[in-house]
Amino acid sequence: MAALRAKENDRPDRLFEDPYAGRFLAAAGVDPAKWSVGPATGTGFLELVADQVAVRTRFLDESLLDAAGGPCGQVVLLASGMDARPYRLDWPIGTRVFELDFADVLGFKRHALVGSGAVPRCEHVEVAADLREDWPQALREAGFQPDVPTAWLVEGILYGLPQEAADLLLERVTELSAPGSELAGDHIEDSDVLRAARGAISPELVELWRGGPTGDLDTWLEGHGWEATVHDIRVVVGTFGRPTPPAFDPTIEGTGRGWLVTARLGGQES
Repeated sequence: MAALRAKENDRPDRLFEDPYAGRFLAAAGVDPAKWSVGPATGTGFLELVADQVAVRTRFLDESLLDAAGGPCGQVVLLASGMDARPYRLDWPIGTRVFELDFADVLGFKRHALVGSGAVPRCEHVEVAADLREDWPQALREAGFQPDVPTAWLVEGILYGLPQEAADLLLERVTELSAPGSELAGDHIEDSDVLRAARGAISPELVELWRGGPTGDLDTWLEGHGWEATVHDIRVVVGTFGRPTPPAFDPTIEGTGRGWLVTARLGGQES
């Protein structure tokens, strides 16, 4: 994702600015050019999903800022990875952003940003935790307030979880959420095209997709009390003037579907 965000940042018609993604790549010693080498189809992973990631990032940026500008005084970035949102977004004054990931990931990012001039534009709280363990307790100990409406980011996570793990994640998020809390995220259906492109990078990535929630996203979220709006990625990219990403193009054999979602926990008007 850092490679894709760095690539988007270099475009004159970029949908967002992320001057820090390139620093993460440099610190990791990664050459993303190899991810452009595709399987027999000739299309590499970066080309398959570049516009999807660009639009997803912009869509989720706007969703989080809207929530923070409304009822949500705190934001939680779950499994944040190489996310630089605490530094690159203009958060409303007083917003507290909790960034949750492995201690090694958070430490790597701090090191990569040394000398970059990066300064959090919010009250930034790092939470070293594993989503497979008791991360809600770690979040509370870091100062998270369950009685305050929260904006949750669930980006690039659901399709990497089996059904039961996705259910547990949503149950925990719901338990921690005050009425009026909001959620923004995405989900991707695996496909022959994506599997082949991942396999061309590394065989270990073939099983990266674990399926996530089964059935419709809106039904899944509504079953936990969330009022959901689900957007087909093919529609959303058009609103930003981008073409349908090849990985989701129905005219190409072996492709799948992708979605962006926003949801709100009932019980309080925004």
